[in-house]
Amino acid sequence: MASGLGFQMLSVAIGWQIYALRGRALDLGLIGLVQFFPSVLLALPAGHLADRHDRRRIVLGGQCIEFAAVVALAVLTLRGHIDEAGILWLVLALSTAKALESPAMQSLLPALVSPAALPRAVASTSAAYQAAMIVGPALGGLLYVAGPGVVHLVAGACYLLAVLLVASLPGGPLRTRREPLSLATFFAGIHYIRRHRDLLGVISLDLFAVLLGGATALLPIFARDILHTGPWGLGILRAAPALGAVLTSLWLSRHALERHVGRWMFGAVAGFGVATLVFAVSTTLWLSTLALCLAGAFDMVSMVIRGSLVQLDTPDAMRGRVNAVNGIFINTSNQLGEFESGLLAACFGAVGAALIGGIGTLLVVALWMRLFPGLRHRQRLRMEDPELETPPGARSL
Repeated sequence: MASGLGFQMLSVAIGWQIYALRGRALDLGLIGLVQFFPSVLLALPAGHLADRHDRRRIVLGGQCIEFAAVVALAVLTLRGHIDEAGILWLVLALSTAKALESPAMQSLLPALVSPAALPRAVASTSAAYQAAMIVGPALGGLLYVAGPGVVHLVAGACYLLAVLLVASLPGGPLRTRREPLSLATFFAGIHYIRRHRDLLGVISLDLFAVLLGGATALLPIFARDILHTGPWGLGILRAAPALGAVLTSLWLSRHALERHVGRWMFGAVAGFGVATLVFAVSTTLWLSTLALCLAGAFDMVSMVIRGSLVQLDTPDAMRGRVNAVNGIFINTSNQLGEFESGLLAACFGAVGAALIGGIGTLLVVALWMRLFPGLRHRQRLRMEDPELETPPGARSL
């Protein structure tokens, strides 16, 4: 939650800062592009590390690197020595650290709660992170009035808190059985997902839907050129999806989805596409905020279902590598989606790019319902599978 708060503040500040330098929509897409490459290139090695070494130490190392990158960004900005290239290089460093820690971070939760409680635990932790996503953009937009350097300093303090909190976790050796390093074990996560159609369907659905439907990278353009507002308005727009998400996650943390999870998944992604279309045609701040709020609510439903299926359908000894592959899909949809949105906006304008994305999301939902009928008809999150049984004592942090 602490690092999420800092990251969301940075997202507002960096987006406005780099757009103010040259006023190019493509520059906003480049922010997503430099986050995309490390998330893909390092995902499989990071997943293998998470299954062979102490996951808590991996997370701590990543948080320390992110803290150093944010401090460097703050110092260079306050001294007036920052430019577009400098911002992108520091975003690249921060993204590299996040890529290395992500599989280990995602694999911690199943070791802390029972399988029956995992869906509600996923919703609860998502609520905490989404709360940071609400406060972070709004706070970042308000602090930007004092300058981007101030935002970066406060974000650095959040990352320092995250480092201290991770360091406070009790240490201990990893108790999961280590498999010999080989190409087979390195790519085991990919092979596992290919053999399990429900996992492949739910992960790839999120990839293509968010890749096409995400308009987050274009918010500075919508805020300044279409809705005619300033950094405070951008902060509201950035916080709106998180507001819808946190309200939904709080409800899901108390009311787990017990039946028709496949239908809920497809319906939520379709709702996300419709909300994107409404946002694309809106010319008022309140309607745009409402559309983004609904998009966040629909996205949270699909995220909880996807996250629970990935964790519950995967044995503990494989979770690092499977979460690494899942991370590739997630980061591809988010970071490459930002680049795709910036590129489309440069060609067709921001409104045209958002419209294309919303329509594309709905087409993907229709196609995936035909390609993955088993996922469409899936009733429950947890399915009994002997392959998922883990020997006593094998679960660990």
